[in-house]
Amino acid sequence: MQKMIYRFYLLLISAVMWGLPGCGPAASHQGEKEAQKIIFAISASQGSLQYQTAEEFTRRVNEQLPPGYQIVFYGSAQLGKDKDLMQKLKLGTVHLSLPSSIMSTYAPEFGLFEMPFLIRDRTHLQQIEQQIFWPEMAASMEPKGYKVIGLWENGFRHITNNQRPILHPTDLKGIKLRTPRSNWRVDMFRVWGGNPTPMAFSEVFVALQTGVIDGQENPLTNIYAEKLHEVQAYLSLSAHVYMPSYLTVGLRKWNTLPAEVQNILFHAAQEIKPWIYQTAERQEKELIDMLQEKGMKVNAIERDAFEEASETLYQSFGESVAAGQTWIQACKMTSAP
Repeated sequence: MQKMIYRFYLLLISAVMWGLPGCGPAASHQGEKEAQKIIFAISASQGSLQYQTAEEFTRRVNEQLPPGYQIVFYGSAQLGKDKDLMQKLKLGTVHLSLPSSIMSTYAPEFGLFEMPFLIRDRTHLQQIEQQIFWPEMAASMEPKGYKVIGLWENGFRHITNNQRPILHPTDLKGIKLRTPRSNWRVDMFRVWGGNPTPMAFSEVFVALQTGVIDGQENPLTNIYAEKLHEVQAYLSLSAHVYMPSYLTVGLRKWNTLPAEVQNILFHAAQEIKPWIYQTAERQEKELIDMLQEKGMKVNAIERDAFEEASETLYQSFGESVAAGQTWIQACKMTSAP
């Protein structure tokens, strides 16, 4: 009788253990499936070009990945802001992300794309990508624990504010203007005479609404997606910086992926670029009209005056990055009509 009771308890304990989450072969199989999910998280808001591109990339790649692999996408800072996501990439808890301005704080080489008026248009960008970015810049992130597999678009950045139209650098005097947490962007607006204030983009709307800051600078898609037209009066079409976004994988995760999956990710990151540029060009034209219809006053800037005021920034980059001066000159020569 005692042996029967003992066997009953053994069977009961075994049944409970194998049925609990994290126990038994079913849970082990579930863990394997979980490990094959590629977590793609970005901070950009729904409606922005970055968000649209990330969604399109996810759709395309999931059609190509072998059985058992799937990209799972999280946008709008659901898993954290850029700084959080960079840390999670390194730890391997997030596998793919799409940082932009923050990259120059990890590798100074990426400050090239922070230089004002250096990229003329997207054709020029593609020349710089082939001549400088892939051969010389991209690998600078690998010692930090990251692998860049795509040079995508955040966009040409423009200035908005509530004080006055910005035509000349002197018009920025006294304007408290939000920038990303990028030393180069802060220096840029300081050199131009503004009062730059680094701040997370998710905090900008309320800061503008409450008067904590007077203005900000961003691509048109970000301005419209965040409804900044509701709290900003003036849009100055400065296109002062073309800012890429960088499809980035944590190196820890990348090294665990089969070659087939790596190839799919890398090639899809290149093949999507015509779609990005076409979408960006179409939206730029549409958004200027849409922002005017929302009540924003739009003006052009005196570009020559801003370029002249930017010379010290080019010199600083050339002195702080080993190949910086060579890159600046190459960009300027390539950009000549």
